[in-house]
Amino acid sequence: MKIEAAAWTLWDYHHINHTIENADLIFVLCSHDLRVADYGASLFLNGLAPRILFSGGEAHHGDLLETGWRKSEAEMFADRAAAAGVPRKKMILECHAQNTGENVLLSEKILKERGIPHHRILAVQKPYMERRAYATIKIHWPEKELIVTSPPLSFDEYPNDEISRDELIHLMTGDLQRIIEYPSLGFQTVQDVPDRVFNAYKLLIDAGYTRHLIR
Repeated sequence: MKIEAAAWTLWDYHHINHTIENADLIFVLCSHDLRVADYGASLFLNGLAPRILFSGGEAHHGDLLETGWRKSEAEMFADRAAAAGVPRKKMILECHAQNTGENVLLSEKILKERGIPHHRILAVQKPYMERRAYATIKIHWPEKELIVTSPPLSFDEYPNDEISRDELIHLMTGDLQRIIEYPSLGFQTVQDVPDRVFNAYKLLIDAGYTRHLIR
C-alpha cells in the first residue's frame, strides 16, 4: 500500500457517513476551519434544527492565539453564520472549550441552564474528525441520538492555503492514534479499527507522518 492509498483509507475511515436528519440542535465543534461554520449555517438555514450552538474557545500557541484571530473560535464561527443569514437569536455560544470533551461538557451546562432540548443532536465537525467527534460525544452523551456530519469535501478537495495535503495526512494519522488510545483513558468510546485501516496507519507512521502523534 502506497502513501496515497493509505491516506485515502484513513480519510474514508474517519467519516461516519450518517444520514442527515432533523434534530433538536445543530452542535458545531469550532476550529480554525471556517468552512465548518459555513456548512453548519447551511444546515440551519435548510431547517434541520431550531437552534445552532457554536462551541470553541481561544486556542493558544505560546502567547498568541493559534488561529491568529482576536476572538474565540465560537465567536468567529457565529460571525460567519450571521453573515450567511443565521439570526443571532437562534445561536448559542460556548466560548471556552479547549478540546472536544470540553465542547460537550461546557455546552451541556449552558443547555441545561437555559432549559434547551437536545435529545437529538446534529454535530458538525471537520471531515477528518467525524469519527473522533462521534466517539467523544458518545462517551459524555451516551443517551443522546447523535448524527455527525461535515462539509462534503473529498480528500482531494479539502487541502487549501491553510492546510496542505501533507499536513492533512499528519492530522489524520494523529487522530487515528487518539481513536485507538483514548478509550482506555475514558475520553472516547471504543471504535472498531479494521486491519486495513491499522495497516495504513502504520505505513504512514513509518513514512514519517508523526507530527501530530501523542508522545
